[in-house]
Amino acid sequence: MATPTLTRHVVPGALGDILVDVRAAGRTSPRPAALVLHGFKGFKDWGMFPPFAERLAQAGFTAVSCNLSGSGVDAAGEFSLPDRFARDTYSAELADAAAVLAALRAGALDVAPPSSVGLVGHSRGGGVAVLLAAREAASADASADASADASANASANAGAVAPLRALVTWSAIARVDRWSAEQKAEWRRRGTLDVVNTRTGQVLPLATDVLDDVERHAAELDIRAAAARVAAPWLILHGGADESVPPDEARELFAASGHATTRIEVVEGAGHTFGAVHPWAGWPAPFRHASDLTVAWLARWLE
Repeated sequence: MATPTLTRHVVPGALGDILVDVRAAGRTSPRPAALVLHGFKGFKDWGMFPPFAERLAQAGFTAVSCNLSGSGVDAAGEFSLPDRFARDTYSAELADAAAVLAALRAGALDVAPPSSVGLVGHSRGGGVAVLLAAREAASADASADASADASANASANAGAVAPLRALVTWSAIARVDRWSAEQKAEWRRRGTLDVVNTRTGQVLPLATDVLDDVERHAAELDIRAAAARVAAPWLILHGGADESVPPDEARELFAASGHATTRIEVVEGAGHTFGAVHPWAGWPAPFRHASDLTVAWLARWLE
């Protein structure tokens, strides 16, 4: 197999540019692809994401990772866009993920349109991946109904997009409302909530846009309800010692999925990033295990 190459792209997003990395060992013929979504305060070059994306590319997948437009992170990996971070919302992240997926399917990322696609989401990005997977399932159902009504033939199917055939979530959130009533009241009183970047010490003010989003779009952002609508085979991975998202949230998602091809594994002793750190310091055993399971899952379901 050819050595994977890396290309960088820009896709218009809800709050500005989405910076996109594409790693692929072959670019001219269709192959399965995976879109990797970071979580809150994450970005495409954080610790584990580049080596994992490289591993996906070496395994024969087109690996797509991105800085969602509200990440606040620039091309150098610095939090130099605090205004975007302040205004980030779940709805914006969902729109961004859909935009990158659409660009991939359209062949707009310097690779051929994929044969099938998978989603891999970490933490908040895992919740967004569940919401997007549920939306994809609804879209597929609608397309199937339309095809049946139109007596689908070869010409009608010629423009079909690559289907979503696999979902993997790492340390995913099961709900978008993650603040107490007291926190929200103080947040609205002050107008911002201070978020500390523990790596750099930066204090990043978060505006109330995300609170408004959660309140106005509660039904559309209901991750557990979306879990019941996910049609793609789904692997749920969570650290048993996750300090940020309790492993019970993984169990909630599994219970809500109700799908025969959903699998859950709680990795005992593993934290929120399965032992991975930034800057990258090599493959800790829990993250290697999570990566092994993820690559195997994608290889099983994507074609």
